[in-house]
Amino acid sequence: MTNIKTAISIEGPLFEEVEALAEEMKVSRSHLFSLAARDFLQHRKNQKLLDAINAAYSDSLDRKEEILREQMRAKYSEIVDKW
Repeated sequence: MTNIKTAISIEGPLFEEVEALAEEMKVSRSHLFSLAARDFLQHRKNQKLLDAINAAYSDSLDRKEEILREQMRAKYSEIVDKW
């Protein structure tokens, strides 16, 4: 895999937190930013999937199906929010 250098600007306090976490994790800042970007992208994919699932099930449901759907949404949101 080819690495591409890039420059970013971030607020000072955020930089300090990133620097401290990278040191704590014993990884480079670049690696930490890569991990964060991957995590963010996965979260977005999960959210899009959840939106697609919700759209697919947004038609008329009976009460039992509505309850099940709400339970599924709550559980999936719980999972997505952990990312």
